[in-house]
Parts: sequence; structure tokens; C-alpha cells
Amino acid sequence: MIALDRLNQFERGIYYILIALFSIVIFFTVIELVILVIQAIVEVTSYRLDTHEIIDLFGFFLLILIGLELIDTIKVYMKENRIRVEAILLVTIIAISRKVILFDPFEEGIGDMPILGVAAIIIALCSGYYLIKKAGYS
Repeated sequence: MIALDRLNQFERGIYYILIALFSIVIFFTVIELVILVIQAIVEVTSYRLDTHEIIDLFGFFLLILIGLELIDTIKVYMKENRIRVEAILLVTIIAISRKVILFDPFEEGIGDMPILGVAAIIIALCSGYYLIKKAGYS
């Protein structure tokens, strides 16, 4: 019984370390995003942001959202000792959405298969999310 308690304490300690590291990474990512936006606004050009710069900024926003959702998932697991499948699916949907936004279909050497694969993943994730919401399981 003592070994199990120590193992649970060790596990909780690892979760706290993960949350702290996630928080540090997200904090510096937000700072980098702020710097990029300020540089884009201050820079004197005919257009404030080029298309690829806007796409990069969207990627940063979505990366921050993914990090925040992962922190929330860890916090819920620590409180309730259960994994929220709905939250995991939302994180993966955001991650694949980020991939779609940053995806360059005109890149050399990319055929139709990666696009079809991403489409299949999106359909599967959204179907799973729909079924979980319909069943009332979160």
C-alpha cells in the first residue's frame, strides 16, 4: 500500500512538472507571437502582412490553443483521475486543423494521398466527436 501511495505521489509530481513546462513553453510562444505581430504592424510595407506570414501567425495561435487544451486535459485528469475523451478529440481536431491551415498543396513532390489522408483523419475525428457528444460521454 505504501508503494502504491508513493507511485501516485510520483505520478502527481510528474503531472505538475508537465504543467509547469507546458506553461513555460506557452508563455514564450505567446511572447514570440506578440513580437511577430508588433514587428508586422511596425514594418513599413504596402501590405502589413503577406499571406505566408498570416498563415504562420494562425499556426502560432493554434499551437497555443493546443497547448492550453493539453494543460486543461492534464488538470482534469489530476482532479478526477479520468481522461476526458472529448477534450482529447478536440485537441486532435485543433492539431489537424493547424496542419490543414499550414499545408501547402503546391509543394513539390506532394501528391493526392496526403490530402486524402488528412481528409480521412478529419472525417474520423469529427465522427468520433459527434458520437461522443450524442452519447453524452465526455
